[in-house]
Amino acid sequence: MDHTFTLIGEPLAALASGALWMPARDTLIVSDLHLGKSERMARRGGALLPPYDARDTLARLQAVLDAAPTARIVCLGDSFDDSEAWLAPDDLAHLHRLMAGRDWVWIAGNHDPVPAIAGGTHLPQMRIGPLVLRHEAMGEAGEISGHFHPKARLAGRVRPCFVADARQVILPAFGTYTGGLWCSDPAIAARLGPGAIAILTGHRAIAIPCPRR
Repeated sequence: MDHTFTLIGEPLAALASGALWMPARDTLIVSDLHLGKSERMARRGGALLPPYDARDTLARLQAVLDAAPTARIVCLGDSFDDSEAWLAPDDLAHLHRLMAGRDWVWIAGNHDPVPAIAGGTHLPQMRIGPLVLRHEAMGEAGEISGHFHPKARLAGRVRPCFVADARQVILPAFGTYTGGLWCSDPAIAARLGPGAIAILTGHRAIAIPCPRR
């Protein structure tokens, strides 16, 4: 079950998967895929992680697209863990199959300011109707962003979550191995207005008042 709401009059649906659906624009939005994270950490001498994060992230994105075919995908930055990210040939082929026949937009992030892959459209930000899509929130009304990887706890379980108020939506990280920042952390909470909610992902999307410190 998804959570539907409006932002500046634009209907939106926060999907349980962590993707955001714009039904009136036939557009699906995801953020912080961080493809190639395990490879980047190994390349830079960090912890060695099982190298299946890109495969898992792409499989979950495939499942979202199978359930809700859409003409346009917007990835809100940090789609790759850095601009030198390398994907295994099978993972790269899977990504190209997902992109085929779709208007695919890569928004620049702090991890991937330079495009890490050919194909698609590369933009610093994007406007759709009354909304602006960018990687990191700047306080503009109608903003859809990512970057902070918000998470919240409900009934003892921690889940990635959307955070939203009357002016903005911040998406959870969609990628595997991405971690999260409590939505009560000042880096997130200071950006939120009265009545802000957290929409927890998982089996179904659950909206709760955004926890504050």
